[in-house]
Amino acid sequence: MEPAPSLPFVAPELLTALADPSGLRLDCNEAWREVFGDDGLWGRLPLEDARFAQEHAVEASRGGSVTNEVFLIERSTGEGPLPVLLHFQPIRLPTIESGRYPVSIHGEVMREPASWAAEQTRRRRMEMLGRMSMGIAHDFNNLLTAVLGHAELLRSDLLRLGAGRDAQDHLRSLEQAAGDGASLVRKIQQYIRNEKQERAEAVALHGIAEEVLTLTRPYWYNEPRRRGIAIQVQSTLRPVPAILGTPTELREVLVNLVLNAVQAMPAGGTLSIATSRRARACVVEVGDTGVGMTESVQRRVFEPLFTTKGSGGSGMGLTMSQGIVQEHNGRIEIESAPGRGTLFRLVFPFSTGTPAPETARETALKPSTAPGLRLLVVDDEPMVRTVTSKLLRLRGHTVREVDGGPAALTALAEDADLDAVVTDLSMPDMSGRELAAAIRQRFPGLPVLLLTGDTDAEADGADVSAVVKKPFQLDVLDAAVREVAKREGA
Repeated sequence: MEPAPSLPFVAPELLTALADPSGLRLDCNEAWREVFGDDGLWGRLPLEDARFAQEHAVEASRGGSVTNEVFLIERSTGEGPLPVLLHFQPIRLPTIESGRYPVSIHGEVMREPASWAAEQTRRRRMEMLGRMSMGIAHDFNNLLTAVLGHAELLRSDLLRLGAGRDAQDHLRSLEQAAGDGASLVRKIQQYIRNEKQERAEAVALHGIAEEVLTLTRPYWYNEPRRRGIAIQVQSTLRPVPAILGTPTELREVLVNLVLNAVQAMPAGGTLSIATSRRARACVVEVGDTGVGMTESVQRRVFEPLFTTKGSGGSGMGLTMSQGIVQEHNGRIEIESAPGRGTLFRLVFPFSTGTPAPETARETALKPSTAPGLRLLVVDDEPMVRTVTSKLLRLRGHTVREVDGGPAALTALAEDADLDAVVTDLSMPDMSGRELAAAIRQRFPGLPVLLLTGDTDAEADGADVSAVVKKPFQLDVLDAAVREVAKREGA
């Protein structure tokens, strides 16, 4: 058995430790012990940060490398957290065949101020939260797909049975509520991803402002109500000419301003948001009736790391917002006074383009009365797979359904006499993207339609015939299936 490696001589100021494949400490130098203590590998790290560090160590034990991760060490002296920069590397011993290696961890105490390091830690946590939220959004989209799908099946039954107007009105309300939920999930996904490669386009600011009000409703309505206070909302969202911009970045700015406004009214008040035009410019105003700011605070409010929120603020929100506004050739104006609230005014130049309606691609698709097709539906979620298959059968299609990519390839090996395959994107063992690639290789000419509840970026690069977003309307799915079968089918 390969003996555990020992620590080489290192500079005394360099933090160095060795861990076994499970992340347990084998050895460390005196500098590491002084910073982290003797209680395990991560003795003085907060519990959540210790979990992150342990995950990085396990990842390195599997052969990966994790570099430039910032952690904050709690100090008993009351001087504030100590920022430490760590790197995790596998020690590849030739006699180890399990693929799990000991891990070398080294780093140094940073010279940057603790507030900067705290911002890096906050960013890492927000990234983790974002990844978790995207998973929740995906699951929620699956649930909404099932709800809307069964609503369409119920509509078919009501029409067949000659149900009265009340029953149909109730069903329409159910569909509207589920549709609103799907729209909210899409907005959350777009906000979380905030992809920098998104191209600038003609954007209607009054539409962005309306989305932000919906997105932030839990902060200005639900949460204050739980605390026994009320925040009123005054929105004057007049249609304004388009500006050239990136929707996700503009949403980020307005979300930050709305959250700041809510935080400035701890006892309640009025949140206002308005859009208007000024000469050759579009204006968005976000205001509150809260505590207000002194002139000295207003002069510093866009400085990096400057905050009036104490430990609860990073001092980066308005800095980043100003940067985004300036990238859009705009400017931010402030009106405020202590005890009289604050108004942030964003001013942007007009664009010459016209915003495209969000659902233009979907509404262009029309149902068909043509003969049914032979289809294979692939999804690892039984609820979604079943309702998708039932809906397609309503349109006269012959449908076979299977659980996941490997089962789909087995079914195709037995009988590939099909017009198209309809598959989910996110599946364990074999994703929809991987299944499509395998079908292209083994069954060339067989169209593959991808269903996804994720963002467009998740489906980018997939070798498929078409993509339909979940939750979908039956008319949209039916038209897309027929189109790819007609265009690519033999």
